[in-house]
Amino acid sequence: MSTAFLSIGSNLGNRMSNLKKALSLLASHPSITVSKVSSVYETDPVGFVQQDDFLNIVCIIETDLSPIALLLYTQIIEKILYRERTIRNGPRTIDVDILTYDIIVMHTDELLLPHPRMSERAFVQIPLHEILDGGASILDKDPTVRYFGTIPDNCWLKHP
Repeated sequence: MSTAFLSIGSNLGNRMSNLKKALSLLASHPSITVSKVSSVYETDPVGFVQQDDFLNIVCIIETDLSPIALLLYTQIIEKILYRERTIRNGPRTIDVDILTYDIIVMHTDELLLPHPRMSERAFVQIPLHEILDGGASILDKDPTVRYFGTIPDNCWLKHP
């Protein structure tokens, strides 16, 4: 089993519902177990700023999928949840990014690992810090990221 960290965000439609659906779709895959999910953070948009604020989470998964197979499945999730790619960094119903996959470094046309901009983005670093260290103490240092709430475990966990 490999461990991957994913960032999931939404700023169109019912943002919280979109996050829950993405987690549920991840957990429904027979080769993926969602093991930990951060709190939800509301964040200012990055890049194209004329859009609504995002809700963002980071999650840890265990998987037998290869990095490329995982990427393809995250793209299926985005398609199921009506993601349209019309403007770079533009509004989206859902965005599922692979941040890391074990200690693999990969540079292909399809996938860059680790994610090349994850260290620049507070909306990734704050929830990542929370699930790794158990707290979001760096939250006070970036006003573009605000605590929003949590996602109940029962909305995405696999049930026996």
